[in-house]
Amino acid sequence: MAETTPTGAWGDNEIQAKSVLTKIAAFVANRNIPFLICSVGMIVMLLWAGKFKMTVPGAEGIIPLVSNSPLTSWQFNHFGPYILGDMIGLTEWTAAILLIIGYFKPKAGILGGIILVGMFFTTTTMLITTPDDTAVVNGIHYMNNTGLFLFKDIIAFGVAFYLISYYGRKAIMAENQR
Repeated sequence: MAETTPTGAWGDNEIQAKSVLTKIAAFVANRNIPFLICSVGMIVMLLWAGKFKMTVPGAEGIIPLVSNSPLTSWQFNHFGPYILGDMIGLTEWTAAILLIIGYFKPKAGILGGIILVGMFFTTTTMLITTPDDTAVVNGIHYMNNTGLFLFKDIIAFGVAFYLISYYGRKAIMAENQR
């Protein structure tokens, strides 16, 4: 039996999955599995990471990152590590809450995604500005734990754009139903 994807899942026309591989792809698409994993994973990560940044070890852990970035060093100098850690943590919580609200009101999810794009763009640039984020082995630079910690935000940056597009499609469909 061929798996049918609903109109709008991959385009405007209904399509039939015939091979095993395309049936798997249709199964995944029909159940919004990428969205569910990306959104729930992002929400959990933001809540945990946000809470951690609001602790003394979390605030102190970001000092080498925020103090060396031209995008955040002025905030570090103005607020200090603890208030800045709280501000970053609250920003992460705000984005997570907006993503949750986005399940019911997609425009809130778009706003949460936009906040994430700004956050992850900022942390991704820290790969360039943070000293000692690589280790040299036999003359070749490899990312150390700090570099890998920052590099994961490149993936999160892409997920943020995906969430904006997903919530955006939902918001557009809602606007067109009025």
